[in-house]
Amino acid sequence: MGPQPARGAGLTGPPARAAVEHAHRTQWARVLAGVASSLGGDLDLAEEATAEAFTVALEHWPETGVPPNPGGWLLTTARRRAIDRLRRAAIHRRKVAQLEAMLDTTSDAIDSPIPDERLELIFCCCHPAFAVQAQVALTLRCVAGLDVAEIASGFLVSEQTMAKRLVRAKRKVRDARVPLRVPDRDELAHRLPAVLAAVYLIFNEGYAASADRQLVRPDLCARAIGLGRMLVELLPNEPEVLGLLALMLLHESRRGARTAPDGSLVLLAEQNRALWDHALARRAGRLLNAAWRRPGCGRYVIEAAIAAVHASAVSYADTDWPHILRLYDLLYQVSPSPVIALNRAAAIGLGDGPAAGLAALAGLAAELGDYQYFHSSRADLLRQLGRTDEARAAYQRALELTGNATERAFLAERLATLGADWHGVGTSP
Repeated sequence: MGPQPARGAGLTGPPARAAVEHAHRTQWARVLAGVASSLGGDLDLAEEATAEAFTVALEHWPETGVPPNPGGWLLTTARRRAIDRLRRAAIHRRKVAQLEAMLDTTSDAIDSPIPDERLELIFCCCHPAFAVQAQVALTLRCVAGLDVAEIASGFLVSEQTMAKRLVRAKRKVRDARVPLRVPDRDELAHRLPAVLAAVYLIFNEGYAASADRQLVRPDLCARAIGLGRMLVELLPNEPEVLGLLALMLLHESRRGARTAPDGSLVLLAEQNRALWDHALARRAGRLLNAAWRRPGCGRYVIEAAIAAVHASAVSYADTDWPHILRLYDLLYQVSPSPVIALNRAAAIGLGDGPAAGLAALAGLAAELGDYQYFHSSRADLLRQLGRTDEARAAYQRALELTGNATERAFLAERLATLGADWHGVGTSP
C-alpha cells in the first residue's frame, strides 16, 4: 500500500477521483520514468507498478484526501509496488535493494522545471536496437500513456498486431538492459527521427482523438508541445526539431475554431479565423523561418510550411492552393507515404477541382482501405461531382471506421444530406 496522507490533506470524494484522472494525464510519464530508471530498463514491470499506483490512488484518495504532492506520492507507491512484485518473484535482489535505498534516501518531489525523466524515457524507447515502429509505439505507450487501440490507429494496423509489437519491444528493452538516459550528443541523430515521429503522433492523437467523445484532447496536445519545446532546448540547431514545434503550434493556433459551441466539428473552410490564435501562429512562423535557414530541412519543416500557408490566408477563398500543392509535391519526394499522397490528392481537389482530386486518389485504396480519412475524402469529392450513390457508400465506410463521436456525428450529418440514414451504433456525439 502506498504512503497514506493524513485525513483532510486534500480533496475527498468525487473531486479526489477527478484529481486521480488529472494526475494520470499529467504525471503518468514522470512516474513511469522514475520507476523504470530504478529497474534498469524493465519497462514491463515499471508499467505494471505505475498502473497499480494509480489504482491505489483511486481507492484511497477519495477517502483520505489528495496528498500535497500527488506525483511524488504516486512515484513512491509505484516503487513500493515494484518491490512487492520482485519480492514475490524472489528474483533481482539487487534491484530490490536499489529501490529500497531510494525510498529511504530520496525525496518524493517531482518538481524539475524541465521534465528530464520524460525526455530520457523517450530516448530510451527510441533506442536503435529496436525497429523504428517499435521505438515509436513504446514511446506512445510509456510517455503518452496511450492505450493499444489508440496506438494501433496511429499506425493503421489492428489492435492485436500492435499489442504483439509492444510485448516484443518491452521484452527486448528488459533483456537488453537499455540504460535510461539521454544518449551522448553523437548518438542523438540516430534516434531523432523516431523521437520526432513519436512526439508528432502524440500531438495527432490529441488534435483528432481516435476514440473519444470530444474531438480534441488538450492534455495530449499540451504534452506533445511541451516535449517539442524540450527538444528545441536540447537541439536548437536541428531544423526538423524546429519544424515539428512550428507545425504543432500552427495546428494548435487553430484549435479554438475547430469545434462549434455545441462541440460539433467545423471544417477549415467554415472556421471563424478571428478565433485563431494569431500570436501563437506568429511564434510558429519565427521557428519555421529559423528552420528554413538551416540545411537538412525535411518532412516537418515542409508540413509546417503548408500549415503556415493556411495560417497566412485571410480567408479560405484566398488560400494559395498552387503553393500548397508545390509543397506537397516536395513533401512526397522527401517522405513518400500513402497518407501524404492522400493529403496531396485533397489539395489537388481543392485547387484543380474534384475530378482531378478523385483521379489523384486512384490507387491508394489498397494501402488505405481501412483508413477513415481516405473514405471521407473520397466521399467529399464524389459528392461535389454529384455521384451521390458512390458518395453515400464512401461516407458509410468512413463512419464504420471512425471511433471519435464528434467525427461520427459529422459523417452521419453528411449522410443525412444525401438522403441516407445511418443505422450503426454510437452516432450521437
